[in-house]
Amino acid sequence: MKSRSILDQIGNTPLVRSNALVTKPGIELWFKLEGHNPGGSVKDRPAYNMIKSALDRGDIDESSKLIEATSGNTGIALAMCAGLFGLDLELVMPENSTEERILTMRAFGAKLTLTPADMGIEGSRDYAENKVKNEGYIMLNQFGNNDNWKAHYKTTGPEIWEDTSGKVTHFVSSMGTTGTIMGTSTYLKEKDHRIEIVGVQPTDNSRIPGIRKWPKEYLPAIFDKSKVDRIIEVSEAEAEAMARRLAKEEGVFSGMSSGGAVTAALKLIETLDKGVMVVIICDRGDRYLSSDLFR
Repeated sequence: MKSRSILDQIGNTPLVRSNALVTKPGIELWFKLEGHNPGGSVKDRPAYNMIKSALDRGDIDESSKLIEATSGNTGIALAMCAGLFGLDLELVMPENSTEERILTMRAFGAKLTLTPADMGIEGSRDYAENKVKNEGYIMLNQFGNNDNWKAHYKTTGPEIWEDTSGKVTHFVSSMGTTGTIMGTSTYLKEKDHRIEIVGVQPTDNSRIPGIRKWPKEYLPAIFDKSKVDRIIEVSEAEAEAMARRLAKEEGVFSGMSSGGAVTAALKLIETLDKGVMVVIICDRGDRYLSSDLFR
């Protein structure tokens, strides 16, 4: 069927079963391949929903100056969507972000501002918030925008439920803005409250792009801890090693946050006798080729 826009291709991503990492009888592990979205990551879903919903409400229009702090994938998705809607967008991210991310955002037409690496994404958020307060910019604010998690309530959750024929027992997702886990949890719990929702965070002193253990003052406003049944921590080394294993053993080319999520899933599977587990593979490995991940 023909699509009128590339935006029509957001969502309905493949769900494929693990055939190498998990061979335990009674256990199924399924990978939700979000790198198949047109912008290359799970963030296409909230980016589109935040922009389209704001336009529909009249919160923004083509005269608006948008700004957003991002660690990468959300920025790419916003740049793609903003360009298609004819919107002016400035993205702010740490200067140590991978070259692939930087060039992709610019290719989609966004203005890019890089903040000091040692200040992390928190420094980027502070910069963007200052321009909102003092220069008339509008922030979509993925960390506090309900249209972020509602994108997953409307799409990711229903897709997982339908593609597993309602048999899913566990859902595992890395936590950054927490939009994916909040929206998917809300939907799946409405379908079956027994489904266990598992969040993934880095261990102390680990740096895993896309996964954060937020300081209290930066905790995303959309996060509701009651919607997460369990949190599993993974190390930077574990996330890197698993990303490499996914590519080599499963043919799933992804980044570190996906490696972290699968690491957590396998830790949980060790404690289970049966289950149907779905884990989010949030982007593609080609976003990391200039890093040391696959060297």
